[in-house]
Amino acid sequence: MSRRDFLTASLTASAFSLVDSVEAQSPAPEYYDFRRYQLASGPGTKLTESFFASALIPALNRLAIGPVAAFSLYFGPDTPAYYLLLPSTKLETLVTADLALAKDPVFMKAAAPFWDAPGNTPPYLRIESTLLRAFEGYPKLTVPPAATKKEKRVYQLRQYVSPTNMDHVRKVEMFHHGEFGIFAKAGAANVFYADALIGPRLPSLTYMLCFPDVAALESTWEKFSADPDWKKLSADPQFKLDPPTVNNVTSIVLKPLACSQV
Repeated sequence: MSRRDFLTASLTASAFSLVDSVEAQSPAPEYYDFRRYQLASGPGTKLTESFFASALIPALNRLAIGPVAAFSLYFGPDTPAYYLLLPSTKLETLVTADLALAKDPVFMKAAAPFWDAPGNTPPYLRIESTLLRAFEGYPKLTVPPAATKKEKRVYQLRQYVSPTNMDHVRKVEMFHHGEFGIFAKAGAANVFYADALIGPRLPSLTYMLCFPDVAALESTWEKFSADPDWKKLSADPQFKLDPPTVNNVTSIVLKPLACSQV
């Protein structure tokens, strides 16, 4: 048996053992509908934010979907853009939410300016959606203390795309072997960690961290990179095979909209 095959078999057995242990201690992982609204500069941005605040988020909460996170793109490509994160413990509720909203008269009345906008002047250019499932070891979204206090904050959203499914499994297990705690120790507020189930770039994982500002974001990453626990984890042979477990990283910085519950 080759070294890679041996490590792959060992890692697979370790992953199943870890999942069994975590499932026995943790609640069932949440599902997330992660939406991106590509906008154009102009009145559509204000109309879309008003739709979120007065119609969509209250109606989603009535379906027991929440807390709903709403962001504007701060640093990243293709501005302006808004992002929504919709968490739910019930997959069917999440994926049929738009069908349920269409039967909600309170929502339909509040949503009319957005939903009924003329086809030649829509408030957005397109909506993209990715279905995520929270990691077994981080099964629920965490609302950062700064969000509860309505303090100034920024969020970093990172997506890791792996070259193969096994590489993806290894990268997810790497998080379970210590990355959650190393991020917290460095000063980041963990928000969520999730696998992509349905979306345009698979296999991939997505996670979000919260910081007071961009300067804190940068200093936290410096602390993370210098942490002895991170250096030890990243040097572990089961995570350090060639080629690497991740071959593409997307990283953007978001700001919460006034209506955000996260």
